[in-house]
Amino acid sequence: MGHIQRWFLTVYYLGVKELSSVLADKVLLAFIIYCFSVSVYTVATGVKTDVAGARVAVVDADGSALSRRIRDALLPPQFKTPELIDRSQVDRVMDEGRYAFVLDLPPRLEADLREGHQPTIQLNIDATAMTMAGLGSAYIQTIINQEVAEALSPDAPNRAPVSVVTRTYFNPNLEGMWFQAVMAVIQYITIMSILLVGAAVIREREHGTIEHLLVMPLGASEIAAAKIWANGLVILVATGLSLQFVVRLWLGVPIEGSIPLFLACVALYLFATMSLGILLATVTRSMPQFSLVGIPVFLVLNMLSGATSPLESMPTVLQWLVQVSPTMHFVQLAQAILYRGAGLAIIWPQLLVLAGLGAGFLAVALPQFRAMLARSQ
Repeated sequence: MGHIQRWFLTVYYLGVKELSSVLADKVLLAFIIYCFSVSVYTVATGVKTDVAGARVAVVDADGSALSRRIRDALLPPQFKTPELIDRSQVDRVMDEGRYAFVLDLPPRLEADLREGHQPTIQLNIDATAMTMAGLGSAYIQTIINQEVAEALSPDAPNRAPVSVVTRTYFNPNLEGMWFQAVMAVIQYITIMSILLVGAAVIREREHGTIEHLLVMPLGASEIAAAKIWANGLVILVATGLSLQFVVRLWLGVPIEGSIPLFLACVALYLFATMSLGILLATVTRSMPQFSLVGIPVFLVLNMLSGATSPLESMPTVLQWLVQVSPTMHFVQLAQAILYRGAGLAIIWPQLLVLAGLGAGFLAVALPQFRAMLARSQ
């Protein structure tokens, strides 16, 4: 039997042992199932990036047909039914946080507009809800402009030299939940891959079972590779089931691209993140230490991945630094596949980068892993 064949056979049997250890841990298994099912559903339906059910109050000092028209145009589901309040109540209700928006319509609003004047409408915003404040103010401004144009020019309400029609290929209704569901799955792939393989390394050391491995003719590469493929297989299966049963069936989010291609990309991404997880596990001595080191890594990888904010909006130096983040490249190819139905001809640059980053992380982790095994002897 050749050396390479013996290496793969050893990695296979070690991986089977690692896989049985993961499946025997009922608490860990339940946590994985929860993350890729209930937690994905909760994040997708609970985190709102668009305006929904915003509370609005209106100070109607005009009492004209136009002011009533503006008030009636603030409709669900973006806004709750507007409530009329007095101008003297504005400061108090805003301080109490009772309304996200308070629209102050001045006296003689319609009369001044018809006479060619430019009256000022005040919109008070509770900016503590940052996303809703930004989007909601734009919605209200658009509604006011539209209602004023239609009221003053009823015969030509929308006459313009150019008519802009926007068609969205994926997510035609711009449902934020569709985006959040897929991004939640990607987030848990990142977290669980680093956590699972790191916990596997530390568990061997804390339980003393690593000494059993040391008496065998095993190398650090064989032990590390076995932990990567065994724990990666668990996450890969959980990802496929989550996309099919939670995202597609439970949440009703359509998947435009090829799920087998996406899962193949997930396998390559797991190689990169799990190599990073082994590296983190070798520089920590216990699970609490690993958690303290891992939490900032999780946050940086997810927040600077381009999933919630575009890469172009980051400072130039940071844009260069995040090129070493496998999550950034994985998010790009995941969005291309699942949102736009992209194929291998489009995503191959990201795949090459992921392979390179994974090899780099593993090359740095293996000497550290060998040193850790040497200390355990």
